[in-house]
Amino acid sequence: MLNSDALTARTQQVANAVSCRTVDEAIVAYVAQNDRTPTRLSQLRAYVKGDISAYRIVNGVAAGPGC
Repeated sequence: MLNSDALTARTQQVANAVSCRTVDEAIVAYVAQNDRTPTRLSQLRAYVKGDISAYRIVNGVAAGPGC
């Protein structure tokens, strides 16, 4: 039998994971809407679902795991 609670937890963990590309795409969306480069991750929260706390914005692009 499958452990549905463990499977659900793992699925949620994978779904919440973001990549460097995800953060870069959020930066592009932010620039398109605000006509300026974001300087803080908090400015990107509306553009990303998931945890982006492992990333930073450096020279207008994402920096962090996988970048």
